[in-house]
Amino acid sequence: MGKLKVCLFGKFRVYDAETAVPGLEAKRTQELISYLLLQPDRPHARESLANTLWDDQSTAQSKKHLRQSLWQLQSTLETHFPNHKNLLLVDSEWLQIDPASGVISDVNIFEQGFATVRGVPGRDLSQYQYETLTQIVDLYQGDLLEGWYQDWCLFQRERLQNMYLAMLDKLMGFCEAHQAYEDGIYYGSRILSIDRARERTHRRLMRLYFLAGDRTAALRQYQRCVFALEDELGVLPAYSTKQVYEQIKADNLIDVFSISLNSTRQMPSLPETLLHLKQIQDLLIQFHTHIHHQIQIVEDFLNHQ
Repeated sequence: MGKLKVCLFGKFRVYDAETAVPGLEAKRTQELISYLLLQPDRPHARESLANTLWDDQSTAQSKKHLRQSLWQLQSTLETHFPNHKNLLLVDSEWLQIDPASGVISDVNIFEQGFATVRGVPGRDLSQYQYETLTQIVDLYQGDLLEGWYQDWCLFQRERLQNMYLAMLDKLMGFCEAHQAYEDGIYYGSRILSIDRARERTHRRLMRLYFLAGDRTAALRQYQRCVFALEDELGVLPAYSTKQVYEQIKADNLIDVFSISLNSTRQMPSLPETLLHLKQIQDLLIQFHTHIHHQIQIVEDFLNHQ
């Protein structure tokens, strides 16, 4: 017996093994399945569920929609896929996805994958975690239930999109730490395709391009960052972004990861270590100068109050 697979990223789709499930084209039935799968670990009160899914209807009408959708779902599964007819646990007041039903959702797998790396910086991922994460992010075939604009869906869409961006950011961090610069650039481009004003990603892409040997692309990335921030937010790049730009412009970017004392890598020579330490010292002096300048501005402002 194949497992019922429900895809919620992009267009709503349901499969039994590799066969598309017919009879679930009704929008309200799709809404019911989707909502329950997004919160599969708890029962839902019928009235609350009906009001959430169809909040533009009266209570009586929303309850009617729920009864019709539930009947349509159970009838379709019993007729075409009897092995999956017990997808739901249902009584007069509550319903939820049956944990023993074996139904698989791309969103559930996606969330489980994120849970395994939550709180782990990208540079600290194990090789296994990295490889697993590359597969997990590929489940994201589009935003959650594209084309749906119900309030409950918009909230879940934003939550899952933030998870997606966080995982891509972790992959970028791993790639930079392990000198897989082209892969890191690829994941960065995926982030910007969703949030083109994400300054942290622009800054990291600048580094990756430079470390990959493409200084021109790194400088152009800064210009794209400037344009995106101005166009979407009306702001200039942060000081830290400008610092990376100036270092790249001067052909003197500090590669933090290359000087980390990692016991699995060859120790740098003393002259190389001295050079890196002097570069870090120069950077700290620049930061100190900038902070002192900002303090002076604030003090001057307060003195003129």
